[in-house]
Formats: sequence, C-alpha cells, structure tokens
Amino acid sequence: MGWRAGLGGVDVHALSGICGELERFGPRSIEVGERPDPEVAVPTDAVVRVVLACVCGSNLWYYRSDSPHAVGPIGHEFVGVVEDIGTEVAGLASGDFVIAPFVFSDGTCPHCRAGWPPSCVSGGSFGNHGIDGGQGEAVRVPFAGATLVKVPGSGHSGETVRSLLTLSDVMCTGHHAAVSAGVAPGSVVAVVGDGAVGLSAILASARLGAARIIALSRAPARQEIARAFGATDIIGERGEEAIARVMDLTDGIGVDAALECVGTGQSMATNFGIARPGSIVGAVGAPHGVEVPIETVIFRNVGFRGGVSPARRYIPELMPDVLEGRINPGAVLDYESDLDGIPDAYAAMDERRAIKALVRVGSL
Repeated sequence: MGWRAGLGGVDVHALSGICGELERFGPRSIEVGERPDPEVAVPTDAVVRVVLACVCGSNLWYYRSDSPHAVGPIGHEFVGVVEDIGTEVAGLASGDFVIAPFVFSDGTCPHCRAGWPPSCVSGGSFGNHGIDGGQGEAVRVPFAGATLVKVPGSGHSGETVRSLLTLSDVMCTGHHAAVSAGVAPGSVVAVVGDGAVGLSAILASARLGAARIIALSRAPARQEIARAFGATDIIGERGEEAIARVMDLTDGIGVDAALECVGTGQSMATNFGIARPGSIVGAVGAPHGVEVPIETVIFRNVGFRGGVSPARRYIPELMPDVLEGRINPGAVLDYESDLDGIPDAYAAMDERRAIKALVRVGSL
C-alpha cells in the first residue's frame, strides 16, 4: 500500500482529451489518495516522514483554478523526520528532525552560491511537476544535504514545532518582504495584506527594529495577531482611501518601507501610493493581474524588490529566535486538521474562516 497524500486538481478545461476519473477534478477539488512509497532514487536523496504540514495561500490559486496544477501531489510546507538517506547526503542522519524549505536546491550552482536557491538550475518546488508534496505522509527530497535544515536539540514543545513549520515558507516569505523593502531600526513600515504572509511580515519588521508598523486589516482576529506581532497602527480602508489614511498618519510623507503581501493589482497600487520617495516596495505576493507603475519608480524614486523568498538562506538566521522563544510565528496557524480533513482545511482558508491551516500528519 502506498503512502497517503493530498491530491490537487486543476480546472477540467485544462484536461481536454483526458477522460475517466480525472474529470472529477475541477475548481475547489482536493482529496486524499494513495501514492507510491517514496524511495531514495539517487545518492543525494532522502525520504522524510512528514510530521506537520500546512496549506499555503498560494495553494489557493490552484484550488480556485486561477493557476494550473497537474492532478497529483500538492503542498510545499512541511517538517518531519528523516526516514532513509542516500549515500552522498552529508550532515544528516536517519532520525533527524528537519525543516524543508519550500523549494529544493543543489547548493552548488551559481545561483545557490549567490544566495538564491529558489533559482537553482537543478532545483524545483515540492508538490509540483511530479515531485512529492508536503501534504502527505512522506516526501522524497532531492539534494537533501543542501535542502533540509536539521533542528538541533530534542523535546521541543508543540508551540515551538508549529513555529518551526512556518520557517518552511510563510515566516521566511514575510521576512523576505521586510528585507527586500529595507526595513531597519527606526523605520516606518506599512504592510498590505493580513494573511499569514502579511502577519509574518509584521513580525519580521518588528524583529528588524521598525519603530512604527501600519497594518492594513479589517478582520478582528487578524488585527489581534497583528498587534501581538508588533503592529502599532491598524487601518481598515482599501484602495484610495487606504492611501489617504496612511498619508494622513505619516503627515503626508509616506512610509519608509511598503510591504506587498497579497499579489493583486489593488495591493500593488496601494503600496506604491504610500511609499515615500527613496523608499522600496518589497513585494512577495504571487502576482495576479498586477502592473508595476514604472513612472512612479522613475519619477518618484520608489524602488521595487522582492520575489520568491530564499527560505533556505533565512532558516538558519530565524531558527534560533524560534527555539529561544523570541518570536512565535506559529500563531498564524489558527486552524488544525489531520490529513483526512484536508478538504475542509482548504475550504476554511478559501472562505477566510482560517488564516492558515495546519495539517497534523505524524508525530515526532
């Protein structure tokens, strides 16, 4: 019997010419099915038994059929225990508790050496293109020695393990937004987006020493976490009203760092509307219908950086703060299910009943 895993669907219109059981997959289709046992295929592989996984906001683009996803394994955020290991994997052993960044990378190509493992010439992401997904019982991890990060010590609390899970993607992605925007001690920051990434960006900005953090949020539960993570001001306006409100809060100046954590056209426009001259928009939201206003970039000297987070680079930096209790990014995980409950985990996020869904798969 194979390992069980969440299986994502695609829009049935993308399956023209394919008939049979695949036709049951369409928008908002997710189910649990059997997968072949992951095995070490090459000496640089490891097999990881998943302990905790979670649903990413980017998974919802597939779930809603806004982006294509082949029928098969899904999910890219997980922590687990090394079950089997290839002969050329250095620094890891069976039984190690590890964090898997959401992309795997060889650690040796020019892009990896420059600090950008998401662009690895030999890499890829979990849960895509036939690679095992994190929302399942086990995963074959290519380039395991370069990809996986061993967690030191043992006996970690449940709260700590949940926070370590966020380092696989969401906390590192929020951190990347803050780093890309140049958040520094004393900065005035605005975060557009109150999902798990936006809330993580608030926490990251506070960690980097921001003096003032303006969060754009309308949801009371999310506002509560935003304040706990370090937000000093919260506004509920959107669009032009949001821009006017932030400009009013900053005496007409704008913010030193604008963090785009949604990926929509309105969110991007808001960020560029509130960024002061000489500041940077740090954008990490997966873009859908987004245009970057090049006139603002040129004539108002507003910079633009961001992209896919180099989580493998950030995990060693952020992990000590989690282990020593200085940050608790796991607070964004406000919904929990087991693997069989994964359809409702997706629905809860899609319907904004949950900020981020934890999927409890195994045990340490």
